[in-house]
Amino acid sequence: MTYCLAIKLKEGIVGIADTRITSGTETTNGKKLFTHQEGNNSLFLMTSGLRSVRDKALTYFKEVLAEKSEPTDKIYKVVNLFSKQIKLVAKEDKASLHEAGLDFNIQTLIGGQMEGDAEPKLFLIYPEGNWIEIGGTTPFMIIGNSGYGKPILNRSITKDVSIPFALKTGLLSFDSTRVCANDVGYPIDVFVYEKDSFNIKQHRFEEKNLRQYTEQWAAILKEGINDMSEEWVNVLHQPKKKK
Repeated sequence: MTYCLAIKLKEGIVGIADTRITSGTETTNGKKLFTHQEGNNSLFLMTSGLRSVRDKALTYFKEVLAEKSEPTDKIYKVVNLFSKQIKLVAKEDKASLHEAGLDFNIQTLIGGQMEGDAEPKLFLIYPEGNWIEIGGTTPFMIIGNSGYGKPILNRSITKDVSIPFALKTGLLSFDSTRVCANDVGYPIDVFVYEKDSFNIKQHRFEEKNLRQYTEQWAAILKEGINDMSEEWVNVLHQPKKKK
């Protein structure tokens, strides 16, 4: 499984991608974040799903991108370009995968800002190659293992929050997923794209680099629970009186 998160803010876009890859009983690490920067063109791409499909579609995409055979002055055109590669891989491999009992599975988060874009853009591409734009009242998207990490994002993230706030919330979302799902794990690749900067900053973090922050959050959470009113609890449980 996979955990890839992207959050579109007024200030730009931030994202987190885990690196754990599971195949049967084997666990390895692999990069799930691809970035491309050239002049006033910056884009990122994160994928989840069947590794063979992801790798093949990304290889085709990199080749077409390098050839500059199609216009890529806006992010939506880049999205269409990657969608074409997904459809091509589906045409080549989908039938044989189904015969082997495997689903043609790939989901993609792609975004950034190209020279023709007035602001950063974020899109989700489905396995069929169709896509939607992410933003507005729900400015984030998780692909892969999404259930455990969404509650804290739903409660905290709007497009108006700062980049540091979004990064901290994203880390806690990832940590909630990691704790509950053994197919998601460190190290994680984290990136920040600030609006109109045309520069994606990224860094890889090991668990040891971030443990103090997740432990701090766990302590804050426990303290907050202890500080909550117990009036409703007392309907069911009366505290014992001290002798």
